[in-house]
Amino acid sequence: MSYRPSHRQLQYFVAVAQKGHFLEAARACNASQPTLSTQLKLLEDQLGVVLIERGGATAVPTAAGARLLPLARTILSGLDEFVEMASVDADNLGGLVRLGVAPTFGPYFLPHYLPQLHRLYPALEIYIREDRPNTLESDLRDGKLDCIMTPMPLATEGFDAMPFCVEKIFLGVPNEHPIADRRSIGTTDLAGEKLLTLGRGHRLFEQVLRLCDVSGAQMRSDYEGTSLDALRQMVSIGMGLSLFPSAYVSSEFERETGITLFELSDLPLDRQIGLAWRRNSVRSDHFRLLCEEARKAVSMMSVKGMTTA
Repeated sequence: MSYRPSHRQLQYFVAVAQKGHFLEAARACNASQPTLSTQLKLLEDQLGVVLIERGGATAVPTAAGARLLPLARTILSGLDEFVEMASVDADNLGGLVRLGVAPTFGPYFLPHYLPQLHRLYPALEIYIREDRPNTLESDLRDGKLDCIMTPMPLATEGFDAMPFCVEKIFLGVPNEHPIADRRSIGTTDLAGEKLLTLGRGHRLFEQVLRLCDVSGAQMRSDYEGTSLDALRQMVSIGMGLSLFPSAYVSSEFERETGITLFELSDLPLDRQIGLAWRRNSVRSDHFRLLCEEARKAVSMMSVKGMTTA
């Protein structure tokens, strides 16, 4: 039978890689430095590969160690899930969920979703982290997150996912723009126009890029927005046009007087939002329940252009 690293050996390896120092890693693991060093060396000997460079001021992973580090984190995360499943009442969905959310969706949906979830599972703790979809997928793969709410389709493989929401995407036009007075506009009306967008890693960036391709509009290369609020402010003062999802429009456009919103007459724009988790996770049933509750929350929001998937 081939050699299998122990939980502690993998824990020591990950800790040294994260801390960059053997002594600090040992403290984090509540172990002595000799014990940690001995077990890490045994792990390397058994695997036949050096994982950590030694001798410098800091301890850093070798090339082989860097390749194996994400897998070690995933294994440890899976063990944590196993313990949670065994020790916490299933009625509380494992007791703790580390949820990643896209910043263009989470802040406008979670206030409708979390209270309902808390009433159903009062002992469930949810740690929420906002980040770009590409980063969320990377952190989910590495075991830093349990599941993510993100625009679909996913950019990487290895996940299970369930869609729960379809959001219409509106085009925002400054009120003083010549086309703002029209009853409807299509892609041909956007030729030569400047489009503002969020930075790379956001799916809205990709949608703006596609819209530029089909319409002849130009993406402003001198600016990438950091938030939908920033884009809204810039559109309102005439710096360009941009795209805004339904939930954001419903939440933030009630008092907006400087922008006119359009649905393109010849190119329907929308996006699908789903919940994703690592394939074959022992908590897959929990995440499916979370997705069903998300679908119920969407159906109760009554947001124009937002429907259940």
